[in-house]
Amino acid sequence: MSSFSNQQYRLAARPVGTPKHSDWKFTTEQVREINDGEIIVQTIYISLDPAMRGWMNEGKSYIRPVAIDEVMRAGGVGKVVASKSPLFAVGDYVSGGTGVQQYWVGAANDKTAAFYKINPALAPLPKFLNALGMPGMTAYFGLLDVGQPKTGETVVVSGAAGAVGQTVGQVAKQKGCRVVGIAGGKDKCDFVVNELGFDACIDYKTGSVRDGLKEHCPNGVDVYFDNVGGDILDTVLTRINMKARIIICGAISQYNNTTPVKGPANYLSLLVNRARMEGIVVFDYAARYGEAVAEMSKWMAEGKFHTREDIVKGIETFPDTLMMLFDGKNFGKLILQVSDE
Repeated sequence: MSSFSNQQYRLAARPVGTPKHSDWKFTTEQVREINDGEIIVQTIYISLDPAMRGWMNEGKSYIRPVAIDEVMRAGGVGKVVASKSPLFAVGDYVSGGTGVQQYWVGAANDKTAAFYKINPALAPLPKFLNALGMPGMTAYFGLLDVGQPKTGETVVVSGAAGAVGQTVGQVAKQKGCRVVGIAGGKDKCDFVVNELGFDACIDYKTGSVRDGLKEHCPNGVDVYFDNVGGDILDTVLTRINMKARIIICGAISQYNNTTPVKGPANYLSLLVNRARMEGIVVFDYAARYGEAVAEMSKWMAEGKFHTREDIVKGIETFPDTLMMLFDGKNFGKLILQVSDE
């Protein structure tokens, strides 16, 4: 056995509605010695994402469900602390599927973990779970490949202060669009306008989204990037332009439902406006992540692109920290810090 003791969160039961503490099992085990071709990665930061709620459910999706008693799936960044592989050296920083645990051990070329080296000189490590990680890749390719915004068009994004939303809005601004966010609370709205440079933000907690869209999108909506689903999607559908593009990224308002997901009642607006609605799954673009990282890290270096992370310390806080996503309590990309850098 190696000298590393590994704390892990495993899925104990499939949640019904909101995940509760009894749906998790907290375990500790020694990390085994590695064989040729294997590495041990010490997890530093774990990405907490709304998609994790879907991975806990039985049933067919774009990725297999997490099995009962399996370490909970999660992306993370960490440091290689042992290596018997030419692919990674001890001391390399990597990003990949660490899971909710302190150490990951296995083949260096494991397809599921899909580790790749990251350069901490480019940006602080948490940024590699935000704009330079899966949320940023989702935003970048979802907006540019699926949404295809043109200069001067109006782009609306829900969950605007969240990990995906903050990148969508800033990429759209860089491409010459008018950008309107939808977020919950004055602080989040102020942040996306004053710090991220959105043209406006609608606070769905204190005002009417319908009225906000009328005020801030007088020429209608050309591209809508949807992170929330539910009533907000329905409302935006009443304001879309001819040939509008709607990107379905997520539906956090529906993830803990115990009743069927509520679909859009106003979908005939797609017909009337010859618009289209298309889903984005980030893994489809894996071969092109480098393009997005290169462009966004350049904007960051030029001071034209900002991100915000909400970092909570301690692996033992995982069940409660994950719930921040569904209560809208996180401000920025939610990240769990498992060890020191």
